[in-house]
Amino acid sequence: MTDAAIETASAQIRRVEEGQAPAPVICTFFDEATNTASHVVHCPVTKHAAIIDSVLDYEAAAGRTSFASAQAIVDYVVAEGLSVDWQLETHAHADHLSAAPWLQEKLGGKLAIGADIIRVQEVFGKIFNAGTRFARDGSQFDHLFHDDDKFSIGELPVTVLHVPGHTPADLAFVIGNAAFVGDTIFMPDFGTARADFPGGDARRLFKSIRRLLSLPPQTRLFLCHDYKAPGRDEYAWLTTVAAERALNIHVHDGVTEDDFVEMRTSRDSTLSMPRLILPSVQVNMRGGHMPEPEGDGVSYIKIPVNRL
Repeated sequence: MTDAAIETASAQIRRVEEGQAPAPVICTFFDEATNTASHVVHCPVTKHAAIIDSVLDYEAAAGRTSFASAQAIVDYVVAEGLSVDWQLETHAHADHLSAAPWLQEKLGGKLAIGADIIRVQEVFGKIFNAGTRFARDGSQFDHLFHDDDKFSIGELPVTVLHVPGHTPADLAFVIGNAAFVGDTIFMPDFGTARADFPGGDARRLFKSIRRLLSLPPQTRLFLCHDYKAPGRDEYAWLTTVAAERALNIHVHDGVTEDDFVEMRTSRDSTLSMPRLILPSVQVNMRGGHMPEPEGDGVSYIKIPVNRL
């Protein structure tokens, strides 16, 4: 992690706030079945766009996929006349399957994730006994991002931040004056992501969150999930750095690293595995593609017994 990356991101946020650069246009699609927020971000000047953390509908009991959630994104992109440059993943999700390959076929765009996906592939390749035919080099993706990488979506500047802890490969994308933070942090009344998956680390998560919360206070944070904290009736996926620093129940200003690690470790020990973790990780570590079909032409999801 470099301070330069935060300085660059903070500078681009200030340029937007001062009217020197365009602000991103953002439309969110919330999938209640997986509590996932997918975002379409576009440049208002050029209409170039990115899709972040898309969802492939999956009926676990039947092992059947469908595309209603992804089709809603296609319909929006077509109606707005957008040109999709990127299919971005903040990490290899354990709670939903990615629709990125299907969306690529419909809309184009390079599929990208963090370079440390190779660590996730190595760990879960062993867990699922994926064999030597499963490449563990990130080659299932079109591009692998590193910390402090920079690119553009039309006239929108983008800075990439590596924010590990939930998984080794988590990224946040600072686009204009907004940051898309994946599973690192949730709404202030719900707290923070778990860190007990293979490769997770509560101390690294704390450092990553504090890094994100060093962005300018007015920075908009777009989340990947919401679970409606007790007492709240509506789903929400937009907050700010200032709100998180003041109100986040797990990591507000004043919470120490040791306090956080003790809380997170204790809390994580009580949590069940996500309902779709087994199909999700097998597909998402392959860039959203199903495992290679077997001799009968069918793809199969493995269920490792007593492994997780």
